[in-house]
Amino acid sequence: MEFWQSLLLGLVEGITEYLPVSSTGHLLITQRLMGIGLADDKTAADAFAISIQGGAIAAVMGLYYKQVWQMLLGLLGKSPAGLQLLLKLVVAFLPAAIAALTLEKWIKAHLFGIQPIIIAWFTGGVMILLVGWWKRKNPSAENRRTLADLTWRMALIIGLLQCVAMWPGTSRSLMTIVGGIVVGLRPKDAVEFSFLLGVMTLGAATAKDTLEYGPLMLETFGVGNLLAGFIASTISAALAVKWLVAYLQKHGMELFGWYRIGVAMAVAILMAMGWLHDNKAIAAATSPSVISFSR
Repeated sequence: MEFWQSLLLGLVEGITEYLPVSSTGHLLITQRLMGIGLADDKTAADAFAISIQGGAIAAVMGLYYKQVWQMLLGLLGKSPAGLQLLLKLVVAFLPAAIAALTLEKWIKAHLFGIQPIIIAWFTGGVMILLVGWWKRKNPSAENRRTLADLTWRMALIIGLLQCVAMWPGTSRSLMTIVGGIVVGLRPKDAVEFSFLLGVMTLGAATAKDTLEYGPLMLETFGVGNLLAGFIASTISAALAVKWLVAYLQKHGMELFGWYRIGVAMAVAILMAMGWLHDNKAIAAATSPSVISFSR
């Protein structure tokens, strides 16, 4: 892998990880266009995905350090509110963890390919537009709940919706942000809960995979490429998160709906022209851990 490819993949990961557009889909297409992640270097592509995902996690932990610190204090018995938030994140995380253990082989066999990703991109885009249309037709259904109002039932609903994002291309952020809005959270609070849940979900997958693939990352790519991808992912994710929070405070999510539909059509055209070829076995290279599929 060239140095510029490490930077590009890090930027793609960072920008798309927390936007409701699916980082898995974008990474897969980017890798395929650059000839990365083919059958002969599948494991190496798996390992690199771990390192750049870690950068996106670090970005959110830095931006939401107050909430992270509050939850740590909660574990020490010094912040009841922090402990409540942490436990509700665990409740939201558990459905994805259980689904990952039971559905990993089926997901890898049936859903990892360009065609399923195109379907997920398009379907998710239509869903966003329908939610926006419904909110315009029902202006009285304004969301007013904050994270302090989040109940165990609401957390579980968000967690169940996160499982849908194990279909590559759906986007974990999309399902959890929409889930938060559906249960009544303000967009700002829905985004915050989605990002914190992402730290737990993606952090668990990254920790698991690093134990298995850590030595391979250093052996295959070297420190330079790993650092380049990690730093590019961290910086771009931080900027993307700050932009998204500011944007959703003034606008709806329709922009992402139209984007998803547009990118689905563009990739479908590339496939029709023969520039991209679907291969589910090869496509699974984008992430070794099934819980990371929800991206």
